[in-house]
Amino acid sequence: MEVALREIAGQLGGELLGDGERRIARIATLEGATPDAIAFLANPKYRAQLATTQAGCVIVGPAVRDEAAARGAAIVTPDPYLYYARLTQWWVRRMRPAAATGIHPSAVVDPSAHVAPDAVIGPLCVVGAGASIGAGTRLAPRVTVGEGCSIGARCIVHSGVVIGADGFGFAPVKGEGGLRYEKIEQLGAVRIGDDVEIGANTCIDRGALDDTVIEDGVKLDNLIQVGHNVRIGAHSAMAGCVGIAGSAVIGRRCTVGGGAIVLGHLTLADDVHISAASVVMRSIRQPGQYSGVFPIDDNAAWEKNAATLRQLHTLRERIRALEKNETPRQP
Repeated sequence: MEVALREIAGQLGGELLGDGERRIARIATLEGATPDAIAFLANPKYRAQLATTQAGCVIVGPAVRDEAAARGAAIVTPDPYLYYARLTQWWVRRMRPAAATGIHPSAVVDPSAHVAPDAVIGPLCVVGAGASIGAGTRLAPRVTVGEGCSIGARCIVHSGVVIGADGFGFAPVKGEGGLRYEKIEQLGAVRIGDDVEIGANTCIDRGALDDTVIEDGVKLDNLIQVGHNVRIGAHSAMAGCVGIAGSAVIGRRCTVGGGAIVLGHLTLADDVHISAASVVMRSIRQPGQYSGVFPIDDNAAWEKNAATLRQLHTLRERIRALEKNETPRQP
């Protein structure tokens, strides 16, 4: 597919500089672009690549308007990354045939489930009894939606996702043969809001009594584990391999970096951002960026070291004060 720059700007807006009839065949990075490609500059650290890129057109912000214009065609917009995102959506609508709505013949959908007429249920999906799939939602191949679970409108659920498996609930029992575990039946469901995207092989457990809840606009990457009775606030986003233990509450607009862990029964306030590979071991009540990794150790020693570590800043200030007031030794 080729398209004129004038058509792109006409559809998506922005100030078009240069030849509007220039034909574009693909979207590329600044480094990998060829003259038939459109690229974007969102991060200032790549600004130097404007001078070397071969892109036929570059999407830029107002701060580099003149530099972009000097090298050739450009589209100037307040948020180049957002423009790029919308360009990819427009491009896909033109390039890919629309997925056929309805239920694939190989899918298994319980007669009591409700599937919106314009939803897409892909090959080998399973939709359990009493489940609900909203308007415009798309289930990729091999998605499982357990009984009683609901998914809102315009959601995308990628291959291998399991929604509504039992949560990890067991009561320890001591007997003659030693310790064993008695299963606690999981009586809740999973409720997913609108405009949610769930990455491949992510698992969202059903609640033990109340429901597990994923609010509107949440974005989950691949291989994420969401435990039973977790609540994730609207428009939060989580990268791959995040684990959230049961009954944790994540606020709105939070982000969690790849491989991070949130322990159970904790609360994260709105607008909390957790760095990759961090372990959240206490509730966080104030918005901001949080990081923390501590080496594994014998638990008693680990608790002592962790308590000491939290006092290091205070101890440092005390030492500085003592050093400042110390009388120098006479030779």
